[in-house]
Amino acid sequence: MIDPGLIDLIMRLRGSGISDNNLLGAMETISRKHFVPSDLWDLAYNEQSLPIGCGQDISSPLTIALLTQSLDLVSDHKVLEIGSGSGYHTAILSQMANHVYSIERYNTLVKGAEEKLDFLGIQNYTIIYSDGAHGLAKEAPFDRIISTCAFSNTPENLIVQLAPEGRLVAVINNILTIFTQSSTGLETKVLFPLRLPLIEVGKSKFL
Repeated sequence: MIDPGLIDLIMRLRGSGISDNNLLGAMETISRKHFVPSDLWDLAYNEQSLPIGCGQDISSPLTIALLTQSLDLVSDHKVLEIGSGSGYHTAILSQMANHVYSIERYNTLVKGAEEKLDFLGIQNYTIIYSDGAHGLAKEAPFDRIISTCAFSNTPENLIVQLAPEGRLVAVINNILTIFTQSSTGLETKVLFPLRLPLIEVGKSKFL
């Protein structure tokens, strides 16, 4: 049985300018309910962020859709995600890419995300308990890099880990920005205002 709330979510996303059918299909396949606490299931499809533990929130569905659509993903891409959270965005990306590497600074969230992704039978992902500000040089280069947290300055540590023609999507000073590693150098495209929590440096030692 198709969840009416999920169908309503997809229709709202379409009405908000989300036109990538692969993305919409992934968000229809992966229920947000799996990635929020059970006492918040009634709010799972609402257009709002929700707490997931460790003082962190899962971003709103539209925010996730806007970030992901800006990636321009194809199925053979290797993706790096900064900020796994509860694993929802990782799950969406896994439906659209070849493999997703995701970095999370809270080990509690790493374990929870892995449990949820494994329960759903998703295998093309790797979550690393580490400091996302440094990226993942040992697995670079990446076709696409996406950050679920914001930066106050251009994240050079991530840009150098892009493959040729690779793309980084990140919020810089509350503006969604695309960086593309082209044959003529780094190209920057400023899109529109978007708010995300600022990245925290280092990995948590206690959570």
